Amino acid sequence: MACFGFRKYSFLLFYKMALPILAPPQFSFNKMFVPENRSLSLVSWNFINARQVKCKATNEVGNDDSQNIPRRSSIYQPSIWTNDYIQSLNSEFKDEIYAKKLRVLREEVRMMFNKMENEVDQLEFIDVLQRLGVDYHYTNEIKNILDNIYDTQTSKLNKNLHVTALHFRLLRQYGYHISTDIFVCFRDEICNLKKDQPDDVEGMLSMYEASFHSFEDETILDEARDFTTKFLKEYLNKHGDDNVTSLQISHALELHWRVPRWGARCFINIYEKQQNKNNVLLEFAKLDFNILQTIYQEELKYTSRWWKRTEIWEKLRFVRDRIVENYVWTVGMSFKSEFEYFRKVLTKVNSLITTIDDIYDVYGTLEELELFTEAIDRWNLNVVDTLPCYMKICYYALHHFVDEVEILNKTGYPITPYLKKQWTGLCKSYLTEAKWYHSGYTPTFDEYIENAWISISGPLVLIHAYFVIPHSFKQEDLVCLEENNNIIRYSAMISRLANDLGTSEREIETGDIPKSIQCYMKETGASEIEAREHVKSMIYTIWKKLNKESYSSSFSQSFIDISVNLSRMALFFYQHGDGYTIQDPEIQNRIQSLIWNPIPMDG
Repeated sequence: MACFGFRKYSFLLFYKMALPILAPPQFSFNKMFVPENRSLSLVSWNFINARQVKCKATNEVGNDDSQNIPRRSSIYQPSIWTNDYIQSLNSEFKDEIYAKKLRVLREEVRMMFNKMENEVDQLEFIDVLQRLGVDYHYTNEIKNILDNIYDTQTSKLNKNLHVTALHFRLLRQYGYHISTDIFVCFRDEICNLKKDQPDDVEGMLSMYEASFHSFEDETILDEARDFTTKFLKEYLNKHGDDNVTSLQISHALELHWRVPRWGARCFINIYEKQQNKNNVLLEFAKLDFNILQTIYQEELKYTSRWWKRTEIWEKLRFVRDRIVENYVWTVGMSFKSEFEYFRKVLTKVNSLITTIDDIYDVYGTLEELELFTEAIDRWNLNVVDTLPCYMKICYYALHHFVDEVEILNKTGYPITPYLKKQWTGLCKSYLTEAKWYHSGYTPTFDEYIENAWISISGPLVLIHAYFVIPHSFKQEDLVCLEENNNIIRYSAMISRLANDLGTSEREIETGDIPKSIQCYMKETGASEIEAREHVKSMIYTIWKKLNKESYSSSFSQSFIDISVNLSRMALFFYQHGDGYTIQDPEIQNRIQSLIWNPIPMDG
């Protein structure tokens, strides 16, 4: 029997409904009123007035005769953004007049490529385009320039640290083979700087940024990062934040591995303050950012309506309601307009992951979790009657979602077996952690990591992404996907370690298994500070492996970029704590600036 009126649809009806559900939203380019921004002060109001629901069996989760079953309790703050508020989002930049203006500006910027007189100007122009977040409009032009620079490399660049570091970073970033030997001649210059010679701030900043594109065993870049970090911090202590250079340094030191759209938003503010800025380029970057926001708002409306239709949060009140955060995660992974379907699908993936995670971490008994894991492994709706009613809701939603993705699958190859395998693997990793928790077992550090890089859901997210992004499907990629290729593993491990650094304190307080920090402390006798430093050093090391894997991978560039950006998003949300669960004001401001607060335009 179905619970809460949740009935099994016939397959014909489901086919009829699924296609419009995932169809792209219809855009109307009419000028609309822009609502006032919702104040962050509502965070506290919503928290105080939200219905306080403890994790006991109630009418919200069905009559499973489980009122007397002891369950873990966790009261999560409801989302500060309701579906009604999300549906009210609007932007004047949906008007066709802005789209026309963007096309004109894009061509004006394209003409600037022909005015670059030398390699230095070309490199710096590409750098600015990249930082402003508009380089994706000029893929061919950039490739032609870098091809020429790579084919005609000369030693004249080696006389300038800034230019050499920029040359190295851009070529390596775009996949060209370039050695760190070009920096050997600058070791003496660094020594002279230590002796209070004139400061090459621009060179030090460029060298610092280049150092994050290192591979393993490139010690010269390790040395460069250590020294330039110290140098730039000393510069800030001396000069404060009263100039554009200081703002650039603060921007770089806060977090180098920035999410592209967030980095663009920050740099636009910095670039606007520069005396030598190009006003056409600045206007183009602002308008491009604002128009993309209108696309994001429509996609968020769609996914919020989907989330509301599932009724998961209304009926399973122990689950985190984080549809906005789940959508923003996908924007961070790929912001381009043509990735609309990817963002819609992956927002659903993220929401279902959170739901299942909370079932395992917060509400389910060990016996129930074993039943749920077995049901996922069997992947058959006939087994649903073995599950408690609250689990049936999630089980049906997951099955219907995977069926939708298969229906709209454009690869020409059945993908359900690959998706099912990932959901099964995720649930098995969750069950392992649940068994550790219920038995009071603390795993070794290596034992924890080997399970945790799967339980962070990175492999599941990336394999779903592979099948829905607009790229050329290659059957030979399937072997790498099945074996969890290194690019997937490294991205997931960084995400796990970043998550542990941000969430460990909260999860220990609320009751959870020991994370990497606690496992390392118990195994080595290290202090918490030492354990955290060890985890941070692991992130740097694994990122070098990820750099190398990205450089040599046979996957499409789109998939590589998404894999790297998954790790960037983990740092985005967990840099200063558990920004995903707690919804702190810093994360809320970042989300608003990314999704619905446009950049003011002059005039």
